[in-house]
Amino acid sequence: MRRQAEAGGTKIRVLIIAVLLVSFPAYQLLVPIDDPSLDGPDNSVTLSVNTDQPGEAHLNKSSTEGERHVFWGDLHIHTSLSSDAFTMGVRAVPDDVYRFAKGETLEHGAGYPVTITRPLDFAAITDHAEYLGQAKLSGLDVPTTRQSLSDILRRENRLTVTQSWWEIMSLIRENGFKLTLTGVDADINRAAWDEIVAAAERHNEPGVFTTFPGWEWSADTGDVGTHLHRNVIYGSDDLPYIPFSSIDGPTPPDLWVFLRGERESGRRVMAIPHNPNLSEGLAYRITDNDGKRIDLVSPPDRSDLEPISEILQIKGSSETHPLLSSLDEFADFEIAGTVPGREVTLTSVKGAYARDALRSGISMAHSEGFNPLKFGVIGSSDSHNATSPSDEKGYTGKLPMMDGSAGLRTGAAGLGLDKMTPARKWGSGGLAAVWAPENTREALFDAMQRRETFATSGPRIVVSLFAGWGFPEGTAASANFDAIAREDGVPMGSSLPEMSRPNSVDSDSAAPEFVVVAERDPIGANLDRIQMIKGWVDSAGQSHERIYDLAWSDGRSFEPETGRPEAVGSTVDPATASYENSIGAPQLRAQWSDPDFDSDQEAFYYVRVLEIPTPRWSTYDAVQLGMEPMAPVAIQERAISSAIWYRP
Repeated sequence: MRRQAEAGGTKIRVLIIAVLLVSFPAYQLLVPIDDPSLDGPDNSVTLSVNTDQPGEAHLNKSSTEGERHVFWGDLHIHTSLSSDAFTMGVRAVPDDVYRFAKGETLEHGAGYPVTITRPLDFAAITDHAEYLGQAKLSGLDVPTTRQSLSDILRRENRLTVTQSWWEIMSLIRENGFKLTLTGVDADINRAAWDEIVAAAERHNEPGVFTTFPGWEWSADTGDVGTHLHRNVIYGSDDLPYIPFSSIDGPTPPDLWVFLRGERESGRRVMAIPHNPNLSEGLAYRITDNDGKRIDLVSPPDRSDLEPISEILQIKGSSETHPLLSSLDEFADFEIAGTVPGREVTLTSVKGAYARDALRSGISMAHSEGFNPLKFGVIGSSDSHNATSPSDEKGYTGKLPMMDGSAGLRTGAAGLGLDKMTPARKWGSGGLAAVWAPENTREALFDAMQRRETFATSGPRIVVSLFAGWGFPEGTAASANFDAIAREDGVPMGSSLPEMSRPNSVDSDSAAPEFVVVAERDPIGANLDRIQMIKGWVDSAGQSHERIYDLAWSDGRSFEPETGRPEAVGSTVDPATASYENSIGAPQLRAQWSDPDFDSDQEAFYYVRVLEIPTPRWSTYDAVQLGMEPMAPVAIQERAISSAIWYRP
């Protein structure tokens, strides 16, 4: 087997060299790139802050009974125990994940030091269960085992970098996680799992820092590019002997059977789907090709087994897609596309995005009496380097050999890589935000199970959302709005109770009322607006969506022809990758009642908070490399809340 692998690798190297020699002049092949990012990221904060609009830290911390605080974390981080990570140059071990998350400096797979801008409150190692730990101990013959990735990027020329990139990418595309060309080695898998569990227990400090034992289960769809992946997260130290992988059960229903068994044995566990945007429409599919419901993929307890979904991460946004939400001017945000080389169609995106899935869920509640797609949302990174990259400035990538330097991400470090690397379409990661009474494994797990969570694209934007049948006037403007709103309503992730406190004399005309408060990241950009996204089902069983702007900055006028406030504008300077907080607001508040409410219609409501435009990671990279930035030069980072549901 080893000889076959070496022979295959040699053929690939010869073919790559031949193609490159024909396609590019020698002076381009043999010249290395000067890449300042290999010295490590600059995470310093250099904002021009409008001092007339100071931010207010910890806005939502109350002193009443049942108070909640927001905790920040990343539930999707890989180490060298994952086959793809090791092959791409990662050598970090489980302990490194938690050291980095708590603020210690770690060596990146590309050889430079990295430190998180601000420590996290919680984290989880989610190495791929498939062939767990085997690539690391197999003696693979790949470029990153022949020499360090740091040496490849610092000392070698563009030809060698391109050759190395192609060889590794070809190996992963052809073999998936089975890079060792051998079967499952249960002893290695068990030893790797023991290492993950031991690190989680060493670093778990109740009240200070929380760890979650877990792994990534990667469905076998027969297509390495199509994602039906889940992160399996445990809420206690009662754990299985070895992770359940897609080799043990290749489909989501197989995983659900395993999860039910775990729960029946008393273990606290959930699965968190991620990257539905790359599922070719399979992630949230509820019908077959004839329109008949598929019970296996939409069981009544799916929303309990999978209470939250990861919708913002490096491999793109999974909130919605322009083809699904054509009237949403902000839908085109970090759209990673679909499986490389395939056309993006309505079929490939239908069932692949969260908003569409929430609409499918309330449609099923209307027709079937239950909602299997009642889930909350989080963000995370999917870093494969034991880190949690989520900042645009100082972004360090997902997989070192693919995007671990500015030169690799832009394609400038190689020849033709700018046309081939998927990393150019990727975002900079995301964060999971959880509202909980304390930073413990039990409290955070409980909060995730009840869906009191929200996702951000990286910034620590704080979002509070409550709904009820009537709040005192001025609740949103109150300093202790959260205590009032929690007493009279329900938070994100909940269902509205029966109409017990109508806000109208005529209960038939009563509508739910919402309290929303958003605060900018204390070291980040000001806020543009708060939006409410509503989905509902009409009497014919068809679902719809609508976006309402609830609050916006700078006293901008409302444009009747568009139904939206004027654009916030932009202060981004592409030449220096900088911006100013001279526009936008540090916080926004709204108290809103649905003007189109119909008490006979199933509905959901969630909030989206947008920042003012800021430079994208690719713009920071372009400035470092002295090249023109790719589009988009600027993005509007965001936070997305879990929904609140209404049932007639």
